[in-house]
Amino acid sequence: MFDLAPAAEEMNRLLAGVRDDQLADPTPCSDWSVADLLAHVHQFTTVFTLNARKEPIELTDGLPGDWRTVLPRQVDDLVAAWRQESAWTGRVSAGGVEMPAEDNAVVAMEELVVHGFDLARATGQDYQADPVALDQVAHFLELFSGPIARGQGPYGPEMPAPDDASRLERTIAQTGRDPHWSRG
Repeated sequence: MFDLAPAAEEMNRLLAGVRDDQLADPTPCSDWSVADLLAHVHQFTTVFTLNARKEPIELTDGLPGDWRTVLPRQVDDLVAAWRQESAWTGRVSAGGVEMPAEDNAVVAMEELVVHGFDLARATGQDYQADPVALDQVAHFLELFSGPIARGQGPYGPEMPAPDDASRLERTIAQTGRDPHWSRG
């Protein structure tokens, strides 16, 4: 078990820093605006919280109108759900892929970290990477290296990272993103 709280707290800090005039801005996720990225945060926090609770997945599309209160609450609920020992047992499904619950927690952490980085870059904020969170993203990359290498994963091809890149920059480059992406 590991704690999603540090990455979740960072996500909530970033959510609080999003301005309304940034919702249509681009993100490092090709073809996603900031609003699209926030809608994805809404979706993945819902899925991984319900998986932790072993409850049926019920999704709604789009970004809720009251996202400024809904998303931080969902991020907090995600953390609370994964603090229960029962969350880490059994099998669950995410994105149509069945997996052990403990691997699902790794995917939840990867979503928080990678999309936290995306949100920070898209809104001109700094991203503070938690070392344990980066360990879990590295574990995610190991778990799903086969599908990712075959182009069946959630990312594009790995980007090059300079020799002097930070651990966060190297990790982000592995996800097919330019670690120095800026909103231009």
